[in-house]
Amino acid sequence: MVIAEFERLESEDGYVLRLKGDWTVAGLPAIEERTRDLHARERPVRIDASELARLDTAGALLLVQRWLGAQPWPPMEHLRPADRDLLELVGERMASPRPKKRRVYGLLPLAERAGIAAENATRQFLLLVGFGGQTLLTFLAILVGKRKLRWTSAVHHMERAGLDAVPIVCLLSFLVGAVVAFLGATVLADFGAQVFTVELVSFSFMREFGVLLTAIMIAGRSGSAYTAEIGMMRAREEIDAIRSLGMDPIELLVVPRVIALVTVLPVLSFLAVLSGILGGALVGSTELGISPGLFLARMQETAELRHFVVGLVKAPVFAVLIALVGCLEGLKVRASAESVGRHTTSSVVQAIFLVILLDALFAIVFMELDV
Repeated sequence: MVIAEFERLESEDGYVLRLKGDWTVAGLPAIEERTRDLHARERPVRIDASELARLDTAGALLLVQRWLGAQPWPPMEHLRPADRDLLELVGERMASPRPKKRRVYGLLPLAERAGIAAENATRQFLLLVGFGGQTLLTFLAILVGKRKLRWTSAVHHMERAGLDAVPIVCLLSFLVGAVVAFLGATVLADFGAQVFTVELVSFSFMREFGVLLTAIMIAGRSGSAYTAEIGMMRAREEIDAIRSLGMDPIELLVVPRVIALVTVLPVLSFLAVLSGILGGALVGSTELGISPGLFLARMQETAELRHFVVGLVKAPVFAVLIALVGCLEGLKVRASAESVGRHTTSSVVQAIFLVILLDALFAIVFMELDV
């Protein structure tokens, strides 16, 4: 490679610019630094390209910026036709003004964006349904003995998603139970019915808050971890390596995580119900004058087992949903850290949104069934 160079030959009517060497990306740094303060104001009367070895887009751009400027250009001697065409193309691109992209406002762009969002949501929902069906087929193959369940992996994820999450789930439920008791007592005090705070806390946690708070916590904690773990495996091409070894990623990675969440989420929901009721009982005994014995006696009289069953029935459904969303978003990751972060965020948002949506649908169904 010959470094780009130039020579200025003075003449009576101006100067002649003689080009030498390779005017390419690799040969330009030195000459670009030397001519940084040079502008195409005093243009040469002629350009001699007899010693020009090579020219690329970067070299043509530097020539136009430093010496040629706007057309018409001075005569160019010994310039190859291909190099002349490249110079003319670069000059035309620099001369043509860049149109400013105007952002369109109004109802039509709003409707267009809403339609695109609806189409993307529909596509994501169908993809999730298909992924759930594929996972179900793999699970059925495990039941009939055609596939093998990795119990070590399943127990490992049970510990991480279940046992390690007990402190944060119990603490959050305890605090929410205390807040619900405070708010209920504040409203019911106007009617002299503070004792009904017991029913408010027990019913809300057995039917809704226990399983809902747990599912939201697990979606943010374990769902995001599933996406990040599988996403990094995808980025490092470990998923492709698993397939090349004749193994199924769904059997190896997805099914153990689904089974782990289905197992631990009802247990965590049960602990969340106990913690929430304990928080309400603590507030009742310290602030409302409701002793723990009275709290338990009234809860035993008014609370029914069906409320507790209604809450726990939703836990396995939420567990399957959180695990499927987390694993699916992980498998959609591309080979970059930015993609891992984006899909992890998408996993948490989707899981929490779908959990709350399903909880609302469950509430409507149970209300219609009078359960």
